[in-house]
This record gives sequence, structure tokens and C-alpha cells, in this order.
Amino acid sequence: MTFFPGFEQRRVQASATEINLVIGGKGPPLLLLHGYPQTHVLWRHVAPRLADRFTVVATDLRGYGDSGKPAGGGDHAAYAKRTMAADQVEVMQALGFARFFLCGHDRGARVAHRLALDHLDRVTRPALLDIAPTLTMFEHVNQGTATRSYHWYFLIQPGGLPETLIGARPEFYLRHTLGSWTKVAGAHEPAAFAEYLRCFQDPATIHASCEDYRAAASIDLVHDRADVGARIACPLLVLWGGASNQGSSFDLLSVWRERARDVRGFGLSCGHFLPEEAPAETARALGTFFAATD
Repeated sequence: MTFFPGFEQRRVQASATEINLVIGGKGPPLLLLHGYPQTHVLWRHVAPRLADRFTVVATDLRGYGDSGKPAGGGDHAAYAKRTMAADQVEVMQALGFARFFLCGHDRGARVAHRLALDHLDRVTRPALLDIAPTLTMFEHVNQGTATRSYHWYFLIQPGGLPETLIGARPEFYLRHTLGSWTKVAGAHEPAAFAEYLRCFQDPATIHASCEDYRAAASIDLVHDRADVGARIACPLLVLWGGASNQGSSFDLLSVWRERARDVRGFGLSCGHFLPEEAPAETARALGTFFAATD
């Protein structure tokens, strides 16, 4: 099934792995990054709405979808957000885009945050969907946040524990995860779920996605603590689901104003998956933000 009519599928070699992507549209470049446990197909309802004004690139993060899945290593550095961000910079450079708009959801938003810190000269404007900063997540844990975000602590366990348990019934785990984070019925139509399952049930993907979370609990915190006080200089858009775990656990505008100089945003009437639960509203907000000159 073609999820992105009129888009072209490509594979681009970054320095350390190969990145799968789709590209389409016309206008200034816009990079879209998906989150866990999905692929670039997350953007299937948003990318076409933006393609009349932007050249839209939607990638699979390393370790996900049809992108490469390098070994994590003992320090999980292969899945550090700094490493994953560098992939995306290299991909956009290979496509001919030295500067670009940037939007990430979930894990992709964490990559986007790091990208905006490390490569601010590359990012025209960033948008982050439904996340609090990683350091905030780990430093403000209580019963409610731990219960709602249990997977943060499950996926980082060593010794292959999460890989073995998820791998025993990947479809059950995927269906439970998507379903429990979604508040709008029908957001994951059967064809999209089947595509997510095709990719997620690969043991290499299960392992790589665990490495993504292990990096967040280790090397990413080292990088984030080194950057405490650093603030994104360009305007930042923050959107969240009003009924999502993040939206109900944090004052996201206040949190992000500690990390960026110019933050604007609002919640949408949905759960975690804004691009699937509220695609028209998400696309409208992104289009307005990226077209603005203030």
C-alpha cells in the first residue's frame, strides 16, 4: 500500500548506517521524525497536507522501520540522540538541504531536541510533539508518571529481558502500546497497524528500540546535563495531546521555556499520537508555525 501518494521512497547512506525515507512536495525543506514504536508512516495524514508548501522528508530513525539497525555497543552510544541527530543532518545534506524546518514526535522529538542543540545552524525552526525533555522525565518521577510511562523503565533493563518478553508476542505488545496511548478511536487503521507490525516484529527492531531507551537513561543524560542552561535560540513550537501522558503530567510550555528562548504551543483534543489522532489540526499548526516570520 502507498501511504504517501506522489512521494518518492529513497535510501540514503549516512556515515554509520542507511536511512530509509520518503520525500515529496515543493517549497522549503521540512524534516519529520517519528517516535516509538512506529515508522515514518506516522506522518501519512500530515505530510500530504504540508506538501503543497514544503518539500517534506519523512525518515525512519536508525533502528526503526526499514533503516539500518547498527549494534548498540556497551555504552549504547549508537543510539544516543546525538548520534541519531547526526544521521538526520547527513541525510538532509545528501538531499541538498543545508537548512530545514524540523518536527519530531515522541522519540523523534528527542532526536529533534538534540539536533537543535548540536546543529542550530541547520534548523530554521523546530517543533516538538508530545514530549517533556528527557532529563525532566527522569528527574521528576512519581507514582503517576512511573505508572503512565512504565515502558521507560522496562525497556532499559539489561540482559535481553525486554527483547525476550516483547519478542514472545510482539503483536500483543504493539497493539497494547498503541491502544493504551491513543484516545481517538480508529487512529491506527488496519493497513497502518500492519505496516508497523511488519517492522516492529523484527527482532533487530525490538533490540534497537530498547537500545534507544537505554541510551536515554545513560549517555543521553550525560549530554543533557552538560547542556543544562543551554537554550534553543530560534522559535520553538510545542504541541501535545490534552489527554496524553505527557500532557497530563507536565506543564509543557513552562518546562520548554527553560530550554528555549521563544516557546509557543498548545494542546490538542487527543492522546499521544497527534499526527494520527488529530492530523488536520497538527498539520495546520505546523504549517502556520513554519510559514511565520516572527
